[in-house]
Amino acid sequence: MTTDSSIIERVEIYMNNFFNTELAADLYFHNIIHTREVVEAITEIGIHEGLTQDELEPLKIAAWFHDAGYCCKYIGHEDESIKIARAFLSDQDYPVDKVSLVISCIEATRYPQKPRNLYAEILCDADLYHFSCKDYDRHEQNLRKEWAVYLKKQYTDKEWVEENCYLLSLHQYFTHYGKEVLRAKKDENMAKMLCR
Repeated sequence: MTTDSSIIERVEIYMNNFFNTELAADLYFHNIIHTREVVEAITEIGIHEGLTQDELEPLKIAAWFHDAGYCCKYIGHEDESIKIARAFLSDQDYPVDKVSLVISCIEATRYPQKPRNLYAEILCDADLYHFSCKDYDRHEQNLRKEWAVYLKKQYTDKEWVEENCYLLSLHQYFTHYGKEVLRAKKDENMAKMLCR
């Protein structure tokens, strides 16, 4: 069932509705805001990595679907995201080779990230783009609230800073843009938190 609108437009409409109706309100981090930010980061990183708009298409689709599985389960949500993406794209008669690319990119976001090609590297870097944002504190506080609900993890302020510093110090960006631009901004956030 296809229409004259582009597949990206159809995915965006579908996913906006999906997030509004299917995702719990207490997903403070993994929500439509994070998803939109990842989609925007795909374009920024992808353009700097030399991808064309056509090459960005399956990546943007993967970004829209990558956290959809949180509607079903918290741990292992990637498997559910893949099912949701596959079902929708099949209904849209999206080319099988491009569906495979979308699926492999979503799979690569599973922590710890293990991208196997440039497309997956771009999605992985876009998914953790927020590590480099000036408002990183907004992101990490939303994640802290979400983990309290879904993982039953309660942190003192000191413990939370230590957890963040540990996570940020282990993390590495994969793309050239990530290594050359995003890492420096992430390092600034680590310095603000006084990570040692």
